[in-house]
Amino acid sequence: MNSTLDETTLAVESAATRAWTEGRTVFVELHDGRIIGFPADRFRILSKASEKQLAAVEVVVNGFALRWEELDEDITVPGIVKGRFQLPLK
Repeated sequence: MNSTLDETTLAVESAATRAWTEGRTVFVELHDGRIIGFPADRFRILSKASEKQLAAVEVVVNGFALRWEELDEDITVPGIVKGRFQLPLK
């Protein structure tokens, strides 16, 4: 029964299978195979982070969030997919 719930949840919200950075861009591979990227500078805390700090991204909460432990920053994957950023493009 849990697998049915998980499949239903995934059909509604996007979840990440992995995340990584290239320079100041954060990339997320989603459960459906899509890969999306966004500039770290679209988030207040990430905009002040070094590239080394950005590279320490982890996928948490069963793929529904990204976590930067050293920065104490969490960002939801569904929010990223929906384009919910804190700061405008420069």
